[in-house]
Amino acid sequence: MTIDYWTLGIQTVNVLILILLLRHFFWRPVANIIAERRTAAMNILEQAETKHAEAISALAEIEKTRAGFQKERDAILAAAHESAELMSTARLEKAKNEAEALDITAQAERERNRKAAERNQEERAVSLAVDMAGRLAARLDGPTVRAVFLDWLIAEIETMPDSARRAATAEGASFEAVSASPLDADEQVMIRQRLATALNGKPTITFVTDPAMIAGLEVRGAHFSVRNSWQADLDRIREDMVRDD
Repeated sequence: MTIDYWTLGIQTVNVLILILLLRHFFWRPVANIIAERRTAAMNILEQAETKHAEAISALAEIEKTRAGFQKERDAILAAAHESAELMSTARLEKAKNEAEALDITAQAERERNRKAAERNQEERAVSLAVDMAGRLAARLDGPTVRAVFLDWLIAEIETMPDSARRAATAEGASFEAVSASPLDADEQVMIRQRLATALNGKPTITFVTDPAMIAGLEVRGAHFSVRNSWQADLDRIREDMVRDD
């Protein structure tokens, strides 16, 4: 086989020219395009990483916000529960206080009713005792008893001021001598004389009867009045007994 060096040389030159052409017109643009695509891909990857990081940060913020919402929700629920318990406790306490107040009021009312009933019974017992004493005392009415009451009446009149006694015997003045039963003429004369002496004058006296006195002798007039009877004594006894009770 014969080698044609000229043809080989020309082919070699052609190959070199082709390589130079490819390097200048093909490989460099392709390399540039590849570099650009690589740079774009890297940018895209970096942007993706940035977006991913932002997404992770946003997700963390969302989780934090959700945790805050959950915490606030728990706080609201706890506050509502505590408020409900406080309201329930307050209502129970109020109901308890109202019940206690009602019970105290009811006890006080029962105590008042008991005391009123006891007082009513005591007053009835006092009235019954006084009435019984009045009936017994009524049997004692007579000249002897009236004489004793007259002594008491004269003693009380003598303790009166002089001005009161003068008014009782002044001109135009009069009063009543009251007894539980009618007096005979001798008793009236004797009573008139003793009253005139006690009053130091000549009083105008009218004799009247009042069975409600039970027994005794009283004077009743415009200027003075003296209660002096079993009824007056029993009334004072009744008042003292009721007041003491």
